[in-house]
Order: sequence, then structure tokens, then C-alpha cells
Amino acid sequence: QVQLVESGGGLVQPGESLRLSCAASGAFFSRYDIGWYRQAPGKQRELVAGITRGGSINYVDSVKGRFTISRDNAKNLVYLQMNSLKPEDTAVYYCGARWAGVTPQYWGQGTQVTVSS
Repeated sequence: QVQLVESGGGLVQPGESLRLSCAASGAFFSRYDIGWYRQAPGKQRELVAGITRGGSINYVDSVKGRFTISRDNAKNLVYLQMNSLKPEDTAVYYCGARWAGVTPQYWGQGTQVTVSS
């Protein structure tokens, strides 16, 4: 079992940056694929960035060149560096840990990111 806790959200102006952190507890964290997801009001949750247990990385097109995902397996942490934030990035951001299949088996509680002038 893995427990996930996100932090680092907040209110920022367009063009500013935030770094989200996902802290994991439990065994075998390095064996999970980790994704950062977001859900805006009235919209479905979407995968923003993912990093596999092998280190492969993917991003949704809308954040490519602005967001960077990374993981530190020694510290059981996954980060999402978000630069040049836009109002459309406003959402609750979740990290999810996936052992198998398409959908993560474990989720954090989410952290709110609001981009507004």
C-alpha cells in the first residue's frame, strides 16, 4: 500500500511558477509509475505528466515546455515544476501511483492551484 500527500499548491499570477511535491509512504515506491493529474471544475481528471518506474516521461501537449516532472526514489518524492502558468492551468492537482493497468491504484488528496490576476 502507498499513501500519497501533495503539497505546494497556491494562488499565483499568470506567468509565475509553482513546484508541487508528492510525498509517498509505503514500501516499493520505486516500483510504481507516478502521474500528476488535474481536475478543473466541470471537467474530467486528466493526466498532466507521468514518470515511469524506469524514468520515462510524458506530458500532455498543453504543458510541454512549461512543466517538468521528476522523482527522487531515495526520498520517496515526485515533483512537478510548473513555469509560465496560465489561467487554464487552474485545477486541483493530484498525484497517482500505478502498479499495473491504466488507472492509478493510489491517489493523494489533491492540492489546489489557482492562476489568476
